[in-house]
Amino acid sequence: MKQGLPLYLAGSVMVLALLVKAPALRRGWDQPMMRAVCALLGVGCVLTFLAAPPTLAAVNRGTGIVNCAAPLVYSVLTAFSGASVVLMLHWSGGPPAALRRATWVTVGVFGAVSVAIVVLFAVGDAPVERLRDLDTYYANTPWLREMIVCYLVAHMAGSTALTLLSLKWLLRLDHGMRPLRSGLALLMLGGVLDLGYVVAKWAAIGARWAGHDWDDLSTYVAPPLASAAALLMGAGFVVPMAGGSATWRDFAQYRRLRPLWKALRAFASLSVTTVPLTWWSPIGIRLIHRESVIDDGLLALAGWFDPEVRSAAYAAARRQGLAEAAASVVADAAMLAAACRLRAAGHGPPTPPVTGDGSPYGLAGHPLTALARAFHRSPVVAAALRGEPAGR
Repeated sequence: MKQGLPLYLAGSVMVLALLVKAPALRRGWDQPMMRAVCALLGVGCVLTFLAAPPTLAAVNRGTGIVNCAAPLVYSVLTAFSGASVVLMLHWSGGPPAALRRATWVTVGVFGAVSVAIVVLFAVGDAPVERLRDLDTYYANTPWLREMIVCYLVAHMAGSTALTLLSLKWLLRLDHGMRPLRSGLALLMLGGVLDLGYVVAKWAAIGARWAGHDWDDLSTYVAPPLASAAALLMGAGFVVPMAGGSATWRDFAQYRRLRPLWKALRAFASLSVTTVPLTWWSPIGIRLIHRESVIDDGLLALAGWFDPEVRSAAYAAARRQGLAEAAASVVADAAMLAAACRLRAAGHGPPTPPVTGDGSPYGLAGHPLTALARAFHRSPVVAAALRGEPAGR
């Protein structure tokens, strides 16, 4: 069991990805892209569990055929490679009719290779069970040699397609789409490791054909690469699905608001009693609670907002090269930081002017997350919090 743990772990990640995707699959079964993603995940789950040495041994014992698990693994691996190419076709886009034709051609080619693998194993002779080094042990055996070449060529094509597609899409994506960018980066890295697995296999088998012994590349180097590749690919599908969910967005906003919440919670508690949270409170409730504390803190500090501090901070931010909108956020955050410092020190409010809509001066138009980011990172805000002149 310990030998198969990395593959079982990778398979569990793919199962998780498939479960997360299941509701969307039910709603969008008519979408070819959705079917392609779920087919890849489903085949990947079967592959990672089936390729683990304990499972290989169990299949051989259960069927009573020595090395019977080998063609099964190679066939499923070929199906995974074909699913990768199909996914690449749909991600690349094009006329629906052309996509359908290309999909059927791909399924036909990789399906034929899977059948050929089974046939070649049946006509070949593999009397000695090899759970970890069948590729090199039978590299020069008639028919089995051709079977190994078939699966390696197909797998190399699928890994190359998925890696190049992930890189191409990653370079085109906007930097704001972090979950999807992270998922594609994981898929690309997994594809690179998978290609490393193929290279190690080819090197070991080629050495056998040349009369040399590089079996360690196939037996000890290639399997960890395959396990890591499967784990990264599974994570690559999970991250965008989780990252695009409402729960993930709430968590990301909740985390970004922490600097502002930390600075204002003491002042909010002076004017309002907040509802206590329990450890099992959902992240959506926690986000609302955190936003309420921040709003209460802003109201509690409204009398300490000094427009002169804001003007000086705005000028300093502009001198640092910030655009007008970014400098305005920094200026508001600096005014807020100065208000925190003054009230914490026990100074009386300077009673600045208020906007016509009743909002605290200068704070009405900026998202709390932008204000929190400037509060946490801007040197102008840090200077205001220390009581130093802006831009010093």
